Amino acid sequence: QLRLVESGGGSVQPGGSLKLSCLATKATLEHYAIGWFRQTPGKGREGIACIASSLHSYGGTYYADFVKGRFSISRDLAKNTIELHMNSLDADDTGVYYCAADRPPTVQAMCQSGDPPYWGQGTQVTVSS
Repeated sequence: QLRLVESGGGSVQPGGSLKLSCLATKATLEHYAIGWFRQTPGKGREGIACIASSLHSYGGTYYADFVKGRFSISRDLAKNTIELHMNSLDADDTGVYYCAADRPPTVQAMCQSGDPPYWGQGTQVTVSS
C-alpha cells in the first residue's frame, strides 16, 4: 500500500510563508510523480505543483499559473520528502492541502487532471489576519 503523509500546515497572516512536507518511501519517490493539490471552499480541488519521480527527474516540475513565482516544489531524498514552499500567501490560498502520487505521462497532466490514485490525509492551511 502506497502511503503519503503531509505535515506543515497551520495558520499564517497574509503575506506570510509556510512549508509543507509530503513524506513517502524512497521507492515511492523513485517511481512515482508527486503532486500537491488543494481543496478550497470556492473552487473545489486544484492541482498546484507537481514534480517528476527521482528516476525520471528529466520530467521536471509543473506549476499552476496562480502559484507561479510564489510556490516552489522540491525533492529532499535525504528525508524522503517532497516539499512545497509557499510564499506571499493570501486568503485565497486557504484550504486543505494534499499530496498525491501517480505515474502520469507528464507532470502537467498529473496536475491538470486532479485525479491521482494515491492520496495523503491532507493538512489545513489558513491565511487570515
